[in-house]
Amino acid sequence: MGSIGIQSSETEVVTIDVLATKSLIETTHVYLDVRTVEEFQKGHVDAEKVINIAYMFNTEEGRVKNPEFLKEVSSLCNKEDHLIVGCQSGVRSLYATADLLAEGFKDVSNMGGGYLDWVKKEFPVKIVDVTK
Repeated sequence: MGSIGIQSSETEVVTIDVLATKSLIETTHVYLDVRTVEEFQKGHVDAEKVINIAYMFNTEEGRVKNPEFLKEVSSLCNKEDHLIVGCQSGVRSLYATADLLAEGFKDVSNMGGGYLDWVKKEFPVKIVDVTK
């Protein structure tokens, strides 16, 4: 486990691998998937406590940051909750983790490699059936 050079005002973002993530989400940690709803529905980390709040939206002009991201996370999570933030490859989650730390969340880690690494390790995934 190491850290990456993006810093919030108080602390540095800690990045953990998918193996560490798997063990932590089996305990008290909440998995916060910051991909779009469409990405999430196609397949996501199978965890008891998983939340999907998009950090960025796809628009005709490209990806734009969700202006309500911090408010949406704050409405579902306490600043003391143990959060692991993941996305598709680990980039959006890195920025989302930095924003959450800057907002005062205490225990937030970035899942390095994202969902792609999770799938590569053949860890459990869940797909949302939108036809129901």
